[in-house]
Amino acid sequence: MSIWVDADACPGVIKDMLFRLAERTEIVVTLVANRHLRTPPSRFIKSIVVPAGFDVADKEIVKLAEPGDLVITADIPLAAEAIAKGAVVLNPRGETYSADNIGQHLSMRNFMEELRSSGVETGGPAPFSHGDGHAFARALDRYVQQRKPIN
Repeated sequence: MSIWVDADACPGVIKDMLFRLAERTEIVVTLVANRHLRTPPSRFIKSIVVPAGFDVADKEIVKLAEPGDLVITADIPLAAEAIAKGAVVLNPRGETYSADNIGQHLSMRNFMEELRSSGVETGGPAPFSHGDGHAFARALDRYVQQRKPIN
């Protein structure tokens, strides 16, 4: 089991939680971004730098993720591809994307994109909050507990 992070837009507080998780559980966490990111020294924390370009990091994550791996992203199309490959997807606000709900998320994303392209001001997502961090931590803990080997 590995954790793949769409790291360019991932909040620092989420990365810090993942770094602590990697050390505590010995699960490999890999940040994928189009620029170098500082990571603490650890054999369980890795970073992959991809060339700049549209969806280059997303494609790398989809290529490397395996069934059962966890992908951390707020990018809905990346989430859909990762789910199709058998990965579990969690966004930085603690929401789990699944085969049951990804179609609805894709439809809403496409609808909002159409509104923006027609000149409608839709605003962006709400600022990342302390509550979002707590929701993420709870969802991450559930994921790890569900996959913990039984001794």
